[in-house]
Order: sequence, then structure tokens, then C-alpha cells
Amino acid sequence: MNHNELKKLESVISLEIEKTKDSVEKYKELSKPIAPENAIGRVSRMDAINNKSVNEAALLKAELKLNSLRIALNNIHEPNFGICSKCNNPIPVGRIMLMPQSRFCVHCAS
Repeated sequence: MNHNELKKLESVISLEIEKTKDSVEKYKELSKPIAPENAIGRVSRMDAINNKSVNEAALLKAELKLNSLRIALNNIHEPNFGICSKCNNPIPVGRIMLMPQSRFCVHCAS
């Protein structure tokens, strides 16, 4: 990867970190406990509990992505950045631009 591609990738990762931080905050808000004194009806309460579970799963996924993005940003200047952790082949630049947190090439990630 050349210098310009690294600079562009740094900005892509930084932007993705900011978007993911926003998502984490949104999911934290949506997954707050449901107060039992809320008179929303039994079926509506069950829906609210189900939605809370879905939002908690999305929160976990967003937090994992955020952590992976931060690791990628810290490792961007390492000599093995952009090399598949499984097969040791270069990861295509297009894949890195789309999924900078990925440590695997398309073949190994499948």
C-alpha cells in the first residue's frame, strides 16, 4: 500500500470510528432497562423486551466493530497491516477500504 492509500485509509477508519461511536450511543440508549411500572400493556411490554434484546445484540456488535477499528487504526503503519492473518496473502485494498477492521481476505473470511 502506498502513502496516499494509507492516508485515505486513515481518514476512512477515523470516519467509521465516529459513525460507530454514534451507533454505540444510540444502541445504549435503546437498550436501557424497561421500568416495570410503565403501564404499556402486556403485548406491548413483550415487544419492548424483544426490541431491547435486539438492540443489546446490535450494541455488542457495534462495540466489537469499534474495538476492531481502533486496533486497525493503531496498526495501520505496521508492516503486516493488510496481510491476511490466516493465509498471509495481501488483502485487496478495496476490501480494506470497505471493511478496515477485517483481518482476513475474502477467501479466508468465508
